[in-house]
Amino acid sequence: MSLQATAFAYLFPGNAMMNSLLATAYISIFPNLLLYFVPPDIDTSSLNVLVSFAVGGLLGDVFLHLLPHAFLGEHAESGEVVHVNEQKNVLIGMGIFGGLFFFFVMDKLMRVFNGGGGAHDHHHHGHHHDSKKEDESVAIKKNEQDGLRQRKKSDKKEEDDDDEKDHAVSKKDDNSIKLSAYLNLFADFTHNMTDGLAMAASFYASPSVGATTAVAVFFHEIPHEVGDYAILIQSGFSKKRAMMAQFTTAIGAFLGTIIGIIIETLARADSGDVGMDKETSQGLDQGLLGTGLQWSDLVIPFTAGGFMYIATVGVIPELLQVTGKIQKDRRQALAEFTSMLVGLSLMAVIAWNEGSH
Repeated sequence: MSLQATAFAYLFPGNAMMNSLLATAYISIFPNLLLYFVPPDIDTSSLNVLVSFAVGGLLGDVFLHLLPHAFLGEHAESGEVVHVNEQKNVLIGMGIFGGLFFFFVMDKLMRVFNGGGGAHDHHHHGHHHDSKKEDESVAIKKNEQDGLRQRKKSDKKEEDDDDEKDHAVSKKDDNSIKLSAYLNLFADFTHNMTDGLAMAASFYASPSVGATTAVAVFFHEIPHEVGDYAILIQSGFSKKRAMMAQFTTAIGAFLGTIIGIIIETLARADSGDVGMDKETSQGLDQGLLGTGLQWSDLVIPFTAGGFMYIATVGVIPELLQVTGKIQKDRRQALAEFTSMLVGLSLMAVIAWNEGSH
């Protein structure tokens, strides 16, 4: 037994239900505990390198584990022939698109409700206010001494009005930031539900797919939680309150796992084969549109589509941002490329070793 297999057997010693709940606990608790040691003003370049590693791991899980399993399933030890079913592949493809589309809809609605992200730029108002004061001070010097007091009173009234306007705009911006923070928490809750569904679907598919998905999600959760934590801190949350908010979103992961377990259990109960492998339990004339697929079989393709959206649309565009300083951007780019390839290589090694048993 290899070191990898031993480690997975130690971390996930139970049945599919127990293992999926254990995996959810691992990916929910440990990344949140790490937040205690993370400085609120973490360096963006360092976070991006960590995020690149996570993206590599996440896409590695999608292309090396989830998609191959969704289209081909697990091979039996006897080396049975895989029969290609085009209708089945169409449904699986629709499941992948469904996951990607669901996250697109959620992302779009979050932006709509947040007013396009809102304008959080406070210093423009201050700059305009300072310029106005400078111009008026020049005008005051040109006035005669007798009219100086009257002008000062008028200026004071105008400045008070400007202060009130600036305060109102600043308050509006603060409210927008707060709304953004709460919407981000809701998005995190939904995202964690998808992770939970992935845990259940993966472990019910096979122990190896479950373990590799757990590893990929774990490495993705660390920079994801750090990024969300930084957003909350910037939005005015205290460190303790931000950590508690992140722990609260972890409930979504457990809720998703429980929903996934219920879906799998009901699907197996309906076909009268609880405890048996999916591949041996499904008749060719049963399931969705006679393809042999159950609804529960679309959870992994749905998860793959969701992971693809998170990695490519939700994260990679942020990694494409540059500072304009060529030397710094070049070093940062090389660090991110390397980190992403390391993340992908980790998942490839795990997949290769699993396939050799």
